[in-house]
Amino acid sequence: MGPPDPRQRFEEIYMAHYADLLAYLRRRTDSPDDAADAISETFTTAWRRVGDIPEGEQARLWLYGVARNVLANQRRGDSRRTALAVRLRAELAAWDESTPRQDTGAIREAFQRLSADDRELLSLVSWEGLDTAQIATVLGCSRGAVRLRLHRARKRLARELHTADLDLARYGPRAAALVKGQP
Repeated sequence: MGPPDPRQRFEEIYMAHYADLLAYLRRRTDSPDDAADAISETFTTAWRRVGDIPEGEQARLWLYGVARNVLANQRRGDSRRTALAVRLRAELAAWDESTPRQDTGAIREAFQRLSADDRELLSLVSWEGLDTAQIATVLGCSRGAVRLRLHRARKRLARELHTADLDLARYGPRAAALVKGQP
């Protein structure tokens, strides 16, 4: 008799412990969707590590340990997303306070009239804070190509803003730097 078939072993473990594990997760999550995500990830780990799962009752305890780690990872992810959302709300509030309401739409429209490549390039500089070497890595091109493309994108943005009769200088140094090419 050879080693047990991994698929059969997994199916036996799944059938024997699914209900208990789901109940465990439902008591520790805020929604059925969170519990479903956690049980899915728990059994995905069990499938990948089916050879590591102990025999008998120890299998259920092993699964509880995996589920506990999955929940901890979910909570850490939720905390990071919450912190990011708070930071973004603060940045958007600062932008809204410094930009007259009637101009935000015009600026957005001018930006949207640029090509997708120009928008991406300008976004990498202004929103992500990347320098030309970093952008070259992201885009997979030389720094010289990035400098040239960035210069041209800034010229096109300045032209669009001029057409809309907007001057970014009145929105602060960061906005003006986007067009003028300062860091």
